[in-house]
Amino acid sequence: MRTKYDIIVGIDPDVDKSGYAVLKCNERKVSTLDALGFFQLQAYLTALADRARNLDVSLVVVVEASWMIQANWHVNQYDRRNRAAAKGYDVGRNHQVGKLIVEMCKVNGIPVVEHIPLRKCWAGKDRKITHEELTQFCPVDKTRTNQEMRDAALLAWCYADFPIRVNPRKG
Repeated sequence: MRTKYDIIVGIDPDVDKSGYAVLKCNERKVSTLDALGFFQLQAYLTALADRARNLDVSLVVVVEASWMIQANWHVNQYDRRNRAAAKGYDVGRNHQVGKLIVEMCKVNGIPVVEHIPLRKCWAGKDRKITHEELTQFCPVDKTRTNQEMRDAALLAWCYADFPIRVNPRKG
């Protein structure tokens, strides 16, 4: 049985900008959705955690932890060695950013959970979720989102154990 939280922060780590979603569980709405650099993310998280402590609101940070799965292959049969090595290098850098986010939360006393990546079963490229699919079940104020933002929002939504209902694709 999972503890119920007032606020769930979903983070999809990335070297350039990590997806950052703040889900207010009582409203069932993502109130903040952004892509932030590491130090900007650190400032936002510590400020949010301080505010939550002052207001006696429960908060948890959920970080997509792709380093927890064994088979994390991003190469295809047509990749040459240098391309495969470059992909591996990039994946490793993203893993390290995620691990640093988790460590930063622990050092600052922010409750954090490492969560394996969610299954890709959506209509977007590489079976990732599209903006249209996300907004069918998860209220978001933004008219446009990038993949990191959507993944962060989906992670928070799933961790809250809220239902996902998507209309079937046409065509």
